[in-house]
Amino acid sequence: MGKQVKMGDKSSKKVRILHIVQSAGGVDRYLRSLLKYLDSDDYENYLLASDDFDLEKYVGICDKTIQIKMFRNISLKDIPSLVKIRAEIIKTDPDIIYAHSSKAGALARLANIGIYKTCIYNPHGWSFNMRCNPYKRKIYVLIERLLAPLATKIVCISNMEKDSAKSNKVCQESQLEVIKNGIDLKHIPDKNCNEIMRRKLGFEKEQIIIGMVGRLSYQKGPDVFINSCKLVANEIPNCRFLIVGDGEDRQSIIQLAKKNGIADQLIITGWVENPLDYISTFDIACLFSRWEGFGLVLPEYMAMQKPIVATNVDAIPEIVQNKKNGLLVPVDNPIASAEAIIKLLKNERWRSVIVETARKEVLKEYDINRVAHEHQLLFEKVIKM
Repeated sequence: MGKQVKMGDKSSKKVRILHIVQSAGGVDRYLRSLLKYLDSDDYENYLLASDDFDLEKYVGICDKTIQIKMFRNISLKDIPSLVKIRAEIIKTDPDIIYAHSSKAGALARLANIGIYKTCIYNPHGWSFNMRCNPYKRKIYVLIERLLAPLATKIVCISNMEKDSAKSNKVCQESQLEVIKNGIDLKHIPDKNCNEIMRRKLGFEKEQIIIGMVGRLSYQKGPDVFINSCKLVANEIPNCRFLIVGDGEDRQSIIQLAKKNGIADQLIITGWVENPLDYISTFDIACLFSRWEGFGLVLPEYMAMQKPIVATNVDAIPEIVQNKKNGLLVPVDNPIASAEAIIKLLKNERWRSVIVETARKEVLKEYDINRVAHEHQLLFEKVIKM
């Protein structure tokens, strides 16, 4: 499948990889980090992205960028996208197609039919693990099963994702490769950033900041965060609350904050270019996802030495071990979430131990250099198949 290209031989042609991606957000950040650390002597990276992406961010880390319309939901609008993707595959003539996220994965694999390019698919979290009605879930599983034979390899971003693929009989186990997510540790801000950002946001020095980073959508549980914050504010009035992100539920979250009487204590930043700078202000970092394929922000919290309270769901316990490097709470439980936040705030010594354990773990396990290296090994493997 595809042209045979040797890697590691500087006299040989570079391996051309066409990355196809529809969903932005965490996938965008993941992809930019990965592309930055892939060896430019060996790889030529092309990006075919939906119009959700700001291609200016890929200048200097991609050899070529292409933008087309792609839609999140399945509809007849996908046909023009499919035609354009197929045309770009033929024109680009990649050695490897690397499809990121469920929708791009479906379109890329269908567009590749009859062209026979080596194809890697990374769902970045299985769609069938979302909370949805049983009928829709069965449809998602069926789609993944039908399209699985069109991928040479399927990358899982956690062991949970691999186990989920196996239990739902998505594909043969030999197709699955686990490459856990990682972050760019070189971009961790220094400690001075905390003071600068707190002043910018208008926080007073003695105020305690409870924060979360994530899309304002049902999956990420911003409503659980707001309801938890109300309970924390009742116990510790000096707290302030910060949501770094944006999304379709922004207005409903603002209304919930008003209803809970904490709107004046809450800041929602919208999408920002430098989320780590905002994380620097947190005294407690939260992630109350209802489902989660990985949770890229968790290693970022760990690297920023922020005590974590997160939901005990899906892949999160692979990263956050309860009472070791953070606290885990049940899904959809603002009472337990608030109690965990208050417990950490009231025990400085325990908080310090948790933070130091997390810092050591992130340095060992979640460096983007490891992610890039494991991808390079995978690329070598599929080229030889």
